[in-house]
Amino acid sequence: MMRARTGFTVNAIFITHWHADHFLGIFGLVETLAFMGRTDPLPIYGPPWVHDFVESVQRISRHTRSFSITGHALEHGSVVPFDGYSVSAFATLHGIPSLGYVLEEDKRPGRFNRERAVALGIPPGPLFGQLQRGESIHITRDGVETEILPGDVMGEPRPGRKIIYTGDTRPLQHLPAVAGMVEDADLLIHDATFDDQEADRARDVLHSTAGEAGEAATALGARMLALVHISSRYTSTANHIRDAKRRYEGDVILPADLTVLEVPFRS
Repeated sequence: MMRARTGFTVNAIFITHWHADHFLGIFGLVETLAFMGRTDPLPIYGPPWVHDFVESVQRISRHTRSFSITGHALEHGSVVPFDGYSVSAFATLHGIPSLGYVLEEDKRPGRFNRERAVALGIPPGPLFGQLQRGESIHITRDGVETEILPGDVMGEPRPGRKIIYTGDTRPLQHLPAVAGMVEDADLLIHDATFDDQEADRARDVLHSTAGEAGEAATALGARMLALVHISSRYTSTANHIRDAKRRYEGDVILPADLTVLEVPFRS
């Protein structure tokens, strides 16, 4: 976070599973937040045992803290609302209780039909803005007061952006209860620990290959695929990209640490 210059304004932490490489950094982060004088509560969400983990953080921490830490256990289908978006949890396949997460923005208002508004006799100006904010207005037309509803001049609501993070897992598109939650993502961030030459190893340790990630992206209708959690045994990721592209025609990326992506809105 210091290298990325994001600051330490963390609203919440979501844990996918209790393998050490996915949670050990939280101890140091909590100490840093305490040192910096944080006062806002810090919720930590995750699969079962999250309360035990939070107790461990509280017990190990020696720095005086002026903020509370709370654990919130999630299960498949849990939804955590935020301002303008939500985070939903879905079950994954990794040998222990584990979750992936869907970050989905609220729907955006439909397009404003200016020509229709003018035809209805609405004068350009503040009244346009009220309708775009979902407020009804009243105008006088031909000597008669008329109510104009947002639906009279606004198109159908448009979807916000949707990002899926699988965490460590085997492919999930064959599980109906999961597939319905993770379809139609603007960005699918998928476990691709191994290339396809290590498919047997991937099955044994409940990870995915890059080719399996590509197959999942195709089946789930993802618009972009990011391959992550690459095993340190690889000195080159060329095979991962090749394997994913064999099964997925969309954009495939293998981002380095701290890569920043802009996820575009759909047209």
